[in-house]
Amino acid sequence: MLAPNAHRLYVLSSTAHYQQEIDENPDNELVELVTYVPDLVLDIRYATANNVLAEAIYDRPAAYLRRPVAAALREVQEELRKLGIGLQLFDAYRPYSATVRFYEKIGDETYAAPPWRGSRHNRGCSVDVALVELATGRTLPMPTDFDDLTPAAHTIYEPVTEEVRRNRATLLGAMTQHGFVNYSGEWWHFDHQQWADFTLLDLSFAQLAACQSGRLE
Repeated sequence: MLAPNAHRLYVLSSTAHYQQEIDENPDNELVELVTYVPDLVLDIRYATANNVLAEAIYDRPAAYLRRPVAAALREVQEELRKLGIGLQLFDAYRPYSATVRFYEKIGDETYAAPPWRGSRHNRGCSVDVALVELATGRTLPMPTDFDDLTPAAHTIYEPVTEEVRRNRATLLGAMTQHGFVNYSGEWWHFDHQQWADFTLLDLSFAQLAACQSGRLE
């Protein structure tokens, strides 16, 4: 039986328990997005030092979401494709231990989920995204860079240019249409409306890759 951690949260960290959850309900599976969402552009900053902490948090540039959330993101990509644009993804599923590390460094609940609550990223139900032009791969102008810890990152921040306002509205509209809810403090952050259906996880990308190949670590 899963026991609560020091913050009285139930955080699944065993691949055996994770596989059991999948056996009970296939929707619990974390789907690797690079193969599931056509033309998705990955820019996993936390696998590099190019992020708000200036250090690598992940051991590899990977992105996963729970199966129904991944399906919704694929629908967003298909919708945007009609406009000749697509998604650039900075982060998706995030292990709970990484969330703890972020909060220890940042210490501000506006920009980092506290360990006593955990993040919806830890449930495999959140994404951090921007827009790219599919034909060229060019990142479209947005209000700020990813992980900007200033009021300019807020979704309704003004003033911005007309182009930025249009791009921000396009991203918000497409994500909202397919079941995602924006966090108003970050224009790039969206939670899927089913997030409460899933448990907090602390599985590494290496563990998830092993599960996908049929080997439990």
